[in-house]
Amino acid sequence: MIPVLEDFRRVVIKVGSALLVDRAAGRLRHAWLAALAEDIAELHARGVDVLVVSSGSIALGRTVLGLPPGPLRLEESQGAASVGQITLARHWAEALGHHGIVAGQILVTPQDTEERRRYLNARATVLKLLEMRAVPVVNENDTVATSEIRYGDNDRLAARVATMIDADVLVLFSDIDGLYTAPPSSDPHAKHLPVIERITPEIEAMAGGPASELSRGGMRTKVEAAKIAVSGGTHLVIADGRGKNPLRAVRDGARCTWFLSGSTPTAARKTWIAGSLEPRGILTIDTGAVKALRGGASLLPVGVRAIEGSFSRGDAVVIRDGEGRVLGRGLVAYDNAEAALIIGHPSARIPELLNYPGRAWMVHRDDLALF
Repeated sequence: MIPVLEDFRRVVIKVGSALLVDRAAGRLRHAWLAALAEDIAELHARGVDVLVVSSGSIALGRTVLGLPPGPLRLEESQGAASVGQITLARHWAEALGHHGIVAGQILVTPQDTEERRRYLNARATVLKLLEMRAVPVVNENDTVATSEIRYGDNDRLAARVATMIDADVLVLFSDIDGLYTAPPSSDPHAKHLPVIERITPEIEAMAGGPASELSRGGMRTKVEAAKIAVSGGTHLVIADGRGKNPLRAVRDGARCTWFLSGSTPTAARKTWIAGSLEPRGILTIDTGAVKALRGGASLLPVGVRAIEGSFSRGDAVVIRDGEGRVLGRGLVAYDNAEAALIIGHPSARIPELLNYPGRAWMVHRDDLALF
């Protein structure tokens, strides 16, 4: 069954340079962005969390700097990105602000979604923005990236961000309405595939290469992004974004390709924590904390009786009761040295004990997998 966009509560939208920037003039497509902002406002008004991953900083910056068409050297790309990021953020802020929505700019690299400490920091920032009903606008930090700027793409970055924040669906807007059995531009017999329930080698072989000098993506990177997304419990849809109000078109049933996940973001995250990470330490908790965890609460410092191991914030730790029974695993919110100072104490005393306002929990319930 094809999902319905309106059923989702957290949506990530990826917009590529070729859609956002007029290729010939090198200028932003203001009317198109305004129409997409209308779509986002409609979702936002229904209480849906929306995050945007937007390309376009290099494409906009190269025009401002008067750089010639064609491939750019690394330092030219970084300079263009530096100038273009300001312009891109301003346009998004203005377009969303027209509907009373606050935009927040976040610049990341793939390491921010892969290294656990940086992952937790980025996740916490995005979730707080969503909680405050802002729309985060994410772009790769091309001004400092090196290998990423030459080989990276925002399709896969969007997939990493989507799974990081437990998004229900990632919408990849493209210049094509989904995946075909062959490139439709060269094969008149190519068939459109509306639903992909499993990404097989045959599905991967159907993807082509990039088609625009403004865009570093292509169908191949979109299928690779789909693999990342569905493994993290997030559905992904590839849709034609060239027309106005492209999100509304998806909602109204426009032809596109859905990659379905067999899991949910929460279940996939719990599975990852439970089985894919090597634990670096042990937290022994009291009976009150055991009961609280079973009831769906986070693990607070006051309920921890002892710690073992050398761990850093974001590492996986084993959680066990006073009799040594393993209850589960979680991502710890403190380094072991800091944890030793606050265990057994109420969360209200954390600022006093650490000399800074830390997190109220030792392991947040979203970062906890019970056995």
